[in-house]
Amino acid sequence: MSNARLLSTIPITTLLLSAALLAAQSAPAPHSNTPTVAEPREVTPRGPLLPEEQAIVDLVEGVAPSVVYINTTAERIFYDRMTRREVRREEVPTGTGSGFVWDEQGHIVTNFHVVESLLTRRSNNAIVTFAEGPAFNARLVGFSPEDDLAVLRLETDNNSASPQIKPIPIGTSSDLRVGQSVYALGNPFGLDQTLTTGIISALGRTIPARAGILINDVIQTDAAINPGNSGGPLLDSAGRLIGVNTAIRSPSGASAGIGFAIPVDTVNEIVPQLITYGRRIPGILGIKGTDGFVNENGTRRPVVLVLEVNSPSAQMSGLRPIRTDADNRIVSGDAILALNDRPIRSLTELQRTLRQYKPDDTITLSILRIEPVGEPRQLTLRVKLAPPPDIRPRTR
Repeated sequence: MSNARLLSTIPITTLLLSAALLAAQSAPAPHSNTPTVAEPREVTPRGPLLPEEQAIVDLVEGVAPSVVYINTTAERIFYDRMTRREVRREEVPTGTGSGFVWDEQGHIVTNFHVVESLLTRRSNNAIVTFAEGPAFNARLVGFSPEDDLAVLRLETDNNSASPQIKPIPIGTSSDLRVGQSVYALGNPFGLDQTLTTGIISALGRTIPARAGILINDVIQTDAAINPGNSGGPLLDSAGRLIGVNTAIRSPSGASAGIGFAIPVDTVNEIVPQLITYGRRIPGILGIKGTDGFVNENGTRRPVVLVLEVNSPSAQMSGLRPIRTDADNRIVSGDAILALNDRPIRSLTELQRTLRQYKPDDTITLSILRIEPVGEPRQLTLRVKLAPPPDIRPRTR
């Protein structure tokens, strides 16, 4: 064999050997009758929770029995298109939200907008479900659209509270600080017993309620508040109620880090009135007024003219009714310009503003006093508001 043929044969032999080795390596292993068994991994001990974690866990476990899921329904009647006869009836959902136990008598506090459908639909019903599962029918006993608050009462067999009912601990909103931790507990999107955390972002906010009424001293928080959280509690680090989650500011309708809660001091003032009287009891100024105008620096300014002064407190303050001459021109009397530095331009605006105050509150009125002789002069009067004359506790 020549050297040339030997050299050409060696590479071919090498390639054949390499292919054989590769085929041997890629060939499947001989089949075994022994099955492969996988076992769960051993759990690594984690040790105790961090103190701050344990504090939050204890907070939730302590308050959860007081937080409820509220579902409102209405009866819908279906009719046959041809005969117009009733075919069937079904309970359809009309609203959902959160709430919490107020007292041992089974009163549940929530937002008015959560249960508003109970006032507008026939054969309506409210169902209150607790964290551990029991559900009760409930009836609406009082509401205040101006404060976005409402009170339900559980309907139990003996009209008394069930043993598992646990009123929520009440705090105060008078000593809250921007930056302190808060916890929102509720049922966002129907997911019950959901906790979100955050801080108080601001205090003293004002948000609109119904009919142009403003809710004052509102708490702003970045704790996530989503649809379904409405009516649920906002808690401090001691697990006390400091507010009622009521609204968010978001273009999408989902949490965007700006949520609002009605302060607990307002809740603690209004809820007893709703339970006792079924409605909020406003303070009464005790006057009869009408829309009018006065000339001020050459311009006509809308005001409320005082026609009658009826309550003793308004009389004691020095308010004077308007007097006119034969040509119906104002000769003397008072025109209301502002209430607690808020401009008053109409009787409706005065009535709306007064709804924010309760009996025995003292307000400051800025008035323009017109005298028979001389130029009108501005005065400041303090008036103690009176209770409505027809107020009576409702029957249970």
